[in-house]
Amino acid sequence: MDKEELIDLTSKIDKYSCPHIINFHCHTNFSDGSMSPEDLLDQAFRNKLKFLSITDHHSILAHKYISDNDLLKKYPINSFTLIPGIEINCLLKGCLVHVLGLGIDINSESLSPYILGESPIGNDLQINSVTKAIEIAGGLSFLAHPARYRIPFDILIPEAYKNKVNGIEVWYDYNLNQIWQASNFVCEKIDKLTERYSMLKSCGTDSHGFSLLGR
Repeated sequence: MDKEELIDLTSKIDKYSCPHIINFHCHTNFSDGSMSPEDLLDQAFRNKLKFLSITDHHSILAHKYISDNDLLKKYPINSFTLIPGIEINCLLKGCLVHVLGLGIDINSESLSPYILGESPIGNDLQINSVTKAIEIAGGLSFLAHPARYRIPFDILIPEAYKNKVNGIEVWYDYNLNQIWQASNFVCEKIDKLTERYSMLKSCGTDSHGFSLLGR
């Protein structure tokens, strides 16, 4: 999937996209997740997911592992699309937030400060450094779970827009249900604000455990 196709897809995401069609936020045991890449891909296939991104914290090793071992060849062609991703810590308005990079070139030199398995420091921790690195890597940046931070989302989202973040993880399960379910009251407010700034939208289960259907 190229960048224009990803832009088109993320402009149409709604509260029904996750967890059975699109999951653009999940983790493997290459960061702080419980599942191996094999387990995660098997679940994506069994659940008939259409679009998936592995977004390990400060790591692209799961994507390298999948590529090096040709794991996608196990599945029928067009069964699902795997999009390279990452989750990066950064500072937005002085608040530590997480930004998802989707559709990145995992071999891009611009990502070198962000794939060391730990949070960046110094200037690399600033939001504009992170968005620039993701852009150079050919990807799109999304502010993850904007209602989970110490600064309210209605302040963070306009600030994200000013700092050239491409989109917002609009649909998220803040109640951490066993089976993912969008927290409609807060997510609908986030959705309206995201539309006001004409930003792209994302969704994901933020899986860290043994199921892609929940966190």
